[in-house]
Amino acid sequence: MSLTNDERDAIVSFRIQKAKDTLKEAEGIATLGYWNAVANRLYYACYYITSALLIKNNYAAQTHRGIIHLLGMHFIKTGIVSNDAGKLYTKLFELRQSGDYDDLSHLVEDDVKPLIVAAQNYLDTIIALIGDQTDA
Repeated sequence: MSLTNDERDAIVSFRIQKAKDTLKEAEGIATLGYWNAVANRLYYACYYITSALLIKNNYAAQTHRGIIHLLGMHFIKTGIVSNDAGKLYTKLFELRQSGDYDDLSHLVEDDVKPLIVAAQNYLDTIIALIGDQTDA
C-alpha cells in the first residue's frame, strides 16, 4: 500500500471512528431484537478496527478472509493479539456470513447478545494497540 504517513493516519482515524459508530449501531439494533443484523454490525465494527490496525502497519488485504489471514499471521501468531481475540473475530465473520447469506439462518439473542461486550473489548484492545504504535 503506497500511502503517505498523513494519508495512512487519516484512514486509520476514519476506520477507528467507523468501528465505534458501527458498534453503536449494533447496540441500537439489539434493542429491536434483530439478531442477524446485530451480528452483521458487530462483525463490521471489528472488521473496520482490524483493517485500521493492518493499514497502520502497512498490510493490505483484498478480501475479508485476507484480513483474517493477515491478523493471524502478523498479530496473533506473534502474540501481539490474543488467540481469543482472533477466535472472536472469526466467529463474528462466520455469524455474519451465516446471517447474511444462509436462507435458513436465524440467530437468536443468546447467540449474539453476549458478543456485544466481547466486540467492545476487541475494539478497545485494538485501539490501544494502534495508539501504542503511534506513541512508539
